[in-house]
Amino acid sequence: MAELIEPVATVTFSEVPNEAFLAVGMRNYWDGYFAGRAAPLGLAPAEVVHAVFYNFAEGEVARHIPWVWGKVTPQEALAIRERSSADALRQMIGELAGSPGLVRVADLATRAAVSAPMEGRVLYAGLRALDVPEEPVARLWHATTLLREYRGDGHNAALVAHGIGGTEAHVLMALALGMKAEEFGRVHHLPKAQLGAVVDGLRRRGLVDGDGGFTDAGRETKQRIEDLTDELAAPAFDVLSAEELDELIAGLDPIAAAVRAVEG
Repeated sequence: MAELIEPVATVTFSEVPNEAFLAVGMRNYWDGYFAGRAAPLGLAPAEVVHAVFYNFAEGEVARHIPWVWGKVTPQEALAIRERSSADALRQMIGELAGSPGLVRVADLATRAAVSAPMEGRVLYAGLRALDVPEEPVARLWHATTLLREYRGDGHNAALVAHGIGGTEAHVLMALALGMKAEEFGRVHHLPKAQLGAVVDGLRRRGLVDGDGGFTDAGRETKQRIEDLTDELAAPAFDVLSAEELDELIAGLDPIAAAVRAVEG
């Protein structure tokens, strides 16, 4: 499910929404990212957004929050994000956007998305407080975003339970992808000393070896986190029967494939 939900939800980070946020005064991509994704939290200070998003390096959120709220309100950001994300999804999936099958997929995804328990899921709860769009493409994007953030909140809980910080999580992801930490896009921009200190901390814990790669313990820890993330994401789909879940998977597959084809 995560592999099918992710492409649909993350159209919100593509060029059409980026251009929509630039048009209302955002200085760059990351201004629009933080304005759109943090908007369900209202006028939360940078420290709160940093805690909820979890995996940004210290000070990165504060470069955008609260500056963006001088250009748009959270309510305006939500409207821009929904409208432009639906536009982006519509463009990417072409004729699928008008198909009866999409309506059914949007309905099934929405049932799952609004059924999960909210306790401890801060960003998910913020999204749950919003109205569900009526238009099918927008509704599908909204539902997949809810499910993505529900999973994300659970992933953060799994990281906390294993004592893995946000930047450390990116290092482990880089190693899982066969990359060195300094090659990974989400952390390669960090000062060398700062990133080196994170890797050294993981090395002292026995999770990274002397060459900067996984130890067996590091690989096992990463796998435990992923397994727990899957387990914590599962309750969102309990409302669907096995047949409905199969139907949702079958319906999402061509939509996700169409998005992936466009994004390369």
